[in-house]
Amino acid sequence: MSEHTNIEGRRLASFAGTFEGQILRSGDAAYDEARRIFNGLIDKRPGLIARCRTSSDVAAAIAFARESSLEVSVRGGGHGVAGRAVTDGGLMIDLSLMRKNEVDPLTRTARAQGGVTWGEFNDATAEHGLATTGGVISTTGIAGLTLGGGFGYLMGKHGMAADNLLFAEVVTAAGDVVTANAEEHADLFWALRGAGANFGVVTSLGFRLHPLSQVVAGVVAHPLDAARDLLRFFGEFAADIPDDIYTFGGLGHAPDGSGTPIAVVVVSHAGEEASAEVDLKPLLDFGSPLLVEVGPMPYPAVNTMLDEGYPVGSLNYWKSSFLRELDDAAIESMIETFPGCPSPMTGFAMEHFHGAATRVGVTDTAVAHREPGFNYLLTSVWTDPATSDENVAWTREVYEAMEPHFVKRRYVNYLDADDVAAGGEILYGPNIERLRSIKSRYDPDNVFSLNQNIMPLAK
Repeated sequence: MSEHTNIEGRRLASFAGTFEGQILRSGDAAYDEARRIFNGLIDKRPGLIARCRTSSDVAAAIAFARESSLEVSVRGGGHGVAGRAVTDGGLMIDLSLMRKNEVDPLTRTARAQGGVTWGEFNDATAEHGLATTGGVISTTGIAGLTLGGGFGYLMGKHGMAADNLLFAEVVTAAGDVVTANAEEHADLFWALRGAGANFGVVTSLGFRLHPLSQVVAGVVAHPLDAARDLLRFFGEFAADIPDDIYTFGGLGHAPDGSGTPIAVVVVSHAGEEASAEVDLKPLLDFGSPLLVEVGPMPYPAVNTMLDEGYPVGSLNYWKSSFLRELDDAAIESMIETFPGCPSPMTGFAMEHFHGAATRVGVTDTAVAHREPGFNYLLTSVWTDPATSDENVAWTREVYEAMEPHFVKRRYVNYLDADDVAAGGEILYGPNIERLRSIKSRYDPDNVFSLNQNIMPLAK
């Protein structure tokens, strides 16, 4: 055994001796399960997985990684499509054991640890008739979604998830455990809301909650030959809706197993049921739909509505950008390219931005995406690894065909593994220089680099 290996062995033994969680290496019984994440296309093998139970565990893991010159990745819910929750050969800090969830109905706030998923969070808050903006797939982790901004069903009425963040407990690159909020570490708190993967490990998050038990939500589907008319109508419908409504429209495939291409609009109304009936009537009455399944449901149920289309372990490759406008030329490009789609699980959605999410200033948080309009998201999903090259190639071709219709803004949470150099201004707009300054204070050595990286200022 070499001296280096012996030193590493003693160092690891010292680390493990104070660690309250679980340390896994290749060959351990739980290793393969722990390294797997939502996107089955990602197949990385960490040198070490530190499944933390406490913030002290996280600090110890960071210290060990730095002493051993190991790349660090951080896994919350493990839902990021790019797979940056897992390192190849480095140390993966896994928060999946940190699932504590506390709701205070009197102050309408919640505190949840970094391994909690939106399904778990929504179930806990629903017991008190409360909710906040979260992801549209229940298996998504609360931490990653919020730290990237956090689009969701309530963002028209209550803003993005990041707009409802009250505080975050963060373990910094130096191993310090700090609370960032509007008064303490306010600069860090500002940066976490939109660029949060860059500054430390967020071990718990505090959210503002809002009274909400039920929504009116569901899906309207039309045949593909009606897609032009439906998508044009969707653009007109979305342009004049109240804050209560969240909606997206696009193309997908019939869920009956036939793989038939269809045009769809998904909608959720968070206001009174009587108001929903009036506000949604134009959509429900439009054209000759194949399917109209829209009705009252508990808020946690709407968060699971799309889960079957994105099963854990499926193979995913995504592309997205904000549209300049939803005009006929953009619609034509979408319709012309979709019939060649190689997977019946694939679709695209145009998420509508309006309301409270657009009334926050561009520089008030690190999230720079505050303009009303649409975000185009192409989600290629398949299950047969033998078809991966075909699915990836098709997705790239479609995205390239759509590029003339995009503005130079992209949402960090939707970027895939090959979107490494998306560019700071494209992601963060005028906030990038301030973010680099904050990065230099909290992570000057760029310990947290396995992300859409904000480089610290030169020393």
